Amino acid sequence: MEQKIRLAIDMDEVLADTIDKFIEVYRQDHQTEILLEEMSGKEFHELLPDTLNESWRTYVNAPGFFRDLKVMPGSQDVVKELCNKYDVYIVSAAMEFKNSLVDKLDWLGDHFPYIGWKNIIFCGHKIVDVGIMIDDRIRNFAGFHGRPILFSSPHNHLVTEYERANNWAEIADKLL
Repeated sequence: MEQKIRLAIDMDEVLADTIDKFIEVYRQDHQTEILLEEMSGKEFHELLPDTLNESWRTYVNAPGFFRDLKVMPGSQDVVKELCNKYDVYIVSAAMEFKNSLVDKLDWLGDHFPYIGWKNIIFCGHKIVDVGIMIDDRIRNFAGFHGRPILFSSPHNHLVTEYERANNWAEIADKLL
């Protein structure tokens, strides 16, 4: 039996639209409008007024924040196809926000039920032995010796040194 290449896929800003949730929360709770166009090369919290500077931490540490994130368009179908060709693992640095663990596990069960619990890795540093990693954070490629694919997110628009995928259709073109 031929062994499949192991593929790691990040959650936030790759499978789950965390930025959309932040935009909505700040619009509703603080009447603060942050536009995607303003975010190029910046983190969401960098655009917040000084009075709300650290408030984003309260949100990401609250139970339920990660539970109802929107699914990135096209990700469900492409990931399902990838599972036929690769040994797919969902790898999330969920340890940073302890309340995100259950939220993320339940979210994956709802939206990616074909990914079994043995293929979900919640960690701190993404030290994984895989052939390909899809992530929006270049820090997760440090020490990684496989093929890194940078998934576009506003904060990484200025990064040019990695192979990039702007959406799930491009991932399909590259890997299927």
